Amino acid sequence: MSLLLYNSLKRTKEPFIPVTPGRVGIYFCGPTVYSEPHLGHARGPILFDVIRRWFIHQGYQVRLVSNVTDVGHLTDDMDNGEDKLEKRAKLEQLEPMEVAEKYFWAYFDAMAKLNVRRPSIVPRASGHITEQLALIQTLLARGFAYEQGGSVYFDVSAWENYGELSGRNPDELLEGTRISVRSDKDDPRDFALWKRAEAGHIMRWQSPWGEGYPGWHLECSVMSTKYLGDEFDIHGGGLDLLFPHHECELAQARAAGKPFARYWLHWNMLTLSGEKMAKSKGHVVTLDELFKQHDPLAVRFHLLMTHYRSVSDFSDESLAASAHGLRRLHETYRELLRRSSADGPGDTEVFADYHKRFATAMNDDFNTAQAIAVLFEAARESNSLLAKNPATPTLLAAKSLFESYAGEILGVLPEAQQPHADLSIVDGLVQLILEQRQEARLRRDFKQADAIRAQLQAIGIAIEDTPEGPRWKFA
Repeated sequence: MSLLLYNSLKRTKEPFIPVTPGRVGIYFCGPTVYSEPHLGHARGPILFDVIRRWFIHQGYQVRLVSNVTDVGHLTDDMDNGEDKLEKRAKLEQLEPMEVAEKYFWAYFDAMAKLNVRRPSIVPRASGHITEQLALIQTLLARGFAYEQGGSVYFDVSAWENYGELSGRNPDELLEGTRISVRSDKDDPRDFALWKRAEAGHIMRWQSPWGEGYPGWHLECSVMSTKYLGDEFDIHGGGLDLLFPHHECELAQARAAGKPFARYWLHWNMLTLSGEKMAKSKGHVVTLDELFKQHDPLAVRFHLLMTHYRSVSDFSDESLAASAHGLRRLHETYRELLRRSSADGPGDTEVFADYHKRFATAMNDDFNTAQAIAVLFEAARESNSLLAKNPATPTLLAAKSLFESYAGEILGVLPEAQQPHADLSIVDGLVQLILEQRQEARLRRDFKQADAIRAQLQAIGIAIEDTPEGPRWKFA
């Protein structure tokens, strides 16, 4: 079964054909580390964490690269305004790189709580100034850039394919732009490759055109190709980066003679209670605040319950519903783990249809929403089987399915990494307590039996009395 990806460049689903057979090179735009990580920072890393896990599950070797912007990202996201890190540094009375270091670790600490594995490489823009200068010089030599007053701009009019990714017509962009926006540009559509550092600008480097700093778009073209090659497989980012960031990346890379990314994947925006997140308006929630109220794994699960190209809405109600669904999967898995007396794949034919349907969902442009629906169906069948006391091979097959898909692929089942011995000890202790409760019931000491049930409930263990005897599960 071939993997289909929705390629933003072609605006259609296409079969995935890697540049190098058996290997996958992925780059996605990481954070600008100038403030606390917020909910908007979570969707992309979780998505590409699952994509990476799926490729590995399919037998590929994967190199995942995600950058950190610690210089050159201006406050209006174009060519005007103050550098975001420098602005924050003044506010907090810190060095710019001190700010970058502080929020770099805050971001990755939050990603760890979301069970996002570290990228293979995390390059920083400030550590690749030399390579960015080299790309600028290549573009100047090829006639696709020009220097003006110590700044260097990409000449959009010289690159006829500008707009191929976003679908925007360069002439229409010109009609809607005021020429007076930047007087040192030949064309208002042109974007900065290198900016001359004004007096008082802290973050600056030497260049052939004087002291300055790189434009925001330049870093991704440089760092992706440095670590993945001039042509690589997948480039990802938020839909809000499609234009101008990714359009500019593609233009400057191809103008420099690099084939660049084959497939472009864009995740859609997040909303809070139906309203678009807007940091400038304070309509945003930090991950630290979110984790104080909700399990990070529930946040991860909630994001995966919506296809990445669809809008994902966050509200207390929707997150509570997702958390409830995740608990149901956890309960089923824990019961399977508790009642499995051996290791091994088990009778794989029992759940063969679920394996096939999960793979079909993931191979259809990473449809995690449909894949989770398959897991819920598998959980219902597992619970039905558990009620019938099936043979061990059947339990092992169900347990293996949850460990592989809910645990290893979707990353929402941390219990899959816990030693089985731990649960066997818990099971033995609970069984001893249940025997004491059963003895109390036989003596008709229902007060004592109810007290035992209540004490177990208080520590997170629920008791269910069945015709076959009492059963327990984590509450």
